[in-house]
Amino acid sequence: MACVYIHIPFCRKICSYCDFTKVLYNKDLVMPYLDKLSSEIEDSYEKEEVKTLYIGGGTPSCLSIEELGRLKQIVKSFSLAKDYEFTFECNIEDIDGDLLYELKDMGVNRLSIGIESFDKCKLEFMNRNASFPDIKGKIELVRSYGFNNINLDLMYGIPGEKISNLKKDLNLLLKLNPEHISTYSLIIEEHTMCKIRNDENILPEEELKMYNHIVSKLEKKGYIHYEISNFAKPGYESKHNLTYWNNEEYYGFGLGATGYIKGFRYSNTKSIDEYLLGNFKDEENLVSKTEMMENEVMLGLRKMEGIDLQKFFDKYEVNLQDVFPVKPLVRNKELVYKNGHIFINPKYIYVMNEILLKLI
Repeated sequence: MACVYIHIPFCRKICSYCDFTKVLYNKDLVMPYLDKLSSEIEDSYEKEEVKTLYIGGGTPSCLSIEELGRLKQIVKSFSLAKDYEFTFECNIEDIDGDLLYELKDMGVNRLSIGIESFDKCKLEFMNRNASFPDIKGKIELVRSYGFNNINLDLMYGIPGEKISNLKKDLNLLLKLNPEHISTYSLIIEEHTMCKIRNDENILPEEELKMYNHIVSKLEKKGYIHYEISNFAKPGYESKHNLTYWNNEEYYGFGLGATGYIKGFRYSNTKSIDEYLLGNFKDEENLVSKTEMMENEVMLGLRKMEGIDLQKFFDKYEVNLQDVFPVKPLVRNKELVYKNGHIFINPKYIYVMNEILLKLI
């Protein structure tokens, strides 16, 4: 089975922190872009049954009804499995009955909605705008169209933010009763408005307090903390994102998309001009066995259950502990061995990069 990611780069406005591949919405570019997207898929997709499909961006929900109709035609080229998961990213302000009707008709069965915050100051910092009453009404509309698998994004660690701000955001988010919650601390990336205006991160100890509060609060509310930044009600873990964390292969289509197919990792051009000329690929590399195993460790340790040692052996015909210095980290309790799995000690999960550096 295959997993497919499709990138729609268009946005009505640019958020201050975003470093994803994006361009401002331009009606004259959208249909030509979708035509090239269709060509790229036709060139590469080998008609496998698709178990997960994820349309992200950018802001896919900013497309017009006509443009969504063209995207729907493209999606029909995929052979979806009976129990497929089809996620579509939305901005809350784009949600209305017309959009939801089109998404339902397209086969979407999971929505990922970028809430980020309800706090006026935080939203202003991010160049976003929403209010809790508006969002609550939109989520109720989404439910009325039969969508019962919803992810909401929450961002924290904004300059000047206090833990009291986070607690209020989290309490309001929980009132919306999403099946899945993704939480992200602000990272100031190159070529973003945050970097240009020299914004600074909050103190690491404050950020850690916020993270620990999120984990504690969501676990008490019945959410499973299954990946460092992700929480789900039982049975609602993101199948698509688990493809990445399990180091499994997937197609990536569209501007700036990345993929991993037949042992090759590739990235597409980030130039809209090149993409519209049909020059899709920017870089493609065959992944060595050593790199595969390193990726398996780096991605697998993001999951709270960690790495299944038997599955690692079955996949690579070598014991993980014979390749990586696992035993010293188990002895000093940075890693934990339990029930055939190796995972990061939960109290060190927020500094996992330091542990990965010791492993790789």
